[in-house]
Amino acid sequence: MAASGYVEDRDGLAQNWSRFLAKALPGAHWMSLPNLGPDNIVAYCQGWGIDRVILSGGNDIGSVPLRDATELKLLDWAEECLIPVLGICRGMQVMAHRAGTALVPVEGHVATRHVIHGMRDGMVNSFHNLALIEGPPGYKVLAKSEDGCIEAIRHSMLPWEGWMWHPERELEPGPQDIEGILGLFT
Repeated sequence: MAASGYVEDRDGLAQNWSRFLAKALPGAHWMSLPNLGPDNIVAYCQGWGIDRVILSGGNDIGSVPLRDATELKLLDWAEECLIPVLGICRGMQVMAHRAGTALVPVEGHVATRHVIHGMRDGMVNSFHNLALIEGPPGYKVLAKSEDGCIEAIRHSMLPWEGWMWHPERELEPGPQDIEGILGLFT
């Protein structure tokens, strides 16, 4: 991502992730992965012994080509090695895009809260302007918003889930989010 006032691109990750992961998975060791591109990311992950991946929220697909290429390569590697993956917001969109599902503009899902139904019922935060209207091939739809947008998916064969809400942005991790991440990563 381009940072104002700098001549180089910079990677960034919300500090809320450290707080969320410390509460959701105490004792686990986490590190953020740089956007090294598809030629370097797998060797980097193997060198550090990475055995779980979270694709975090952020830019829309297509706005940062290096990040897109890095994350798509991470998913290829995770599929080959059966690495668990949690896609949050943009991360879920990358999973769906990789599976061939189109993303469409959606109204009323930016900087708000709304109700979802399915594997998790209740209120979630929402910070996305693109949505999935149909489930990606190879995935089961786990939750939808009241306007029909897909809010959570699970791969039918791989240990992968995608959530459109941001558990790391809540003041306290929700019990359903902790249960979900524990189920995927332990």
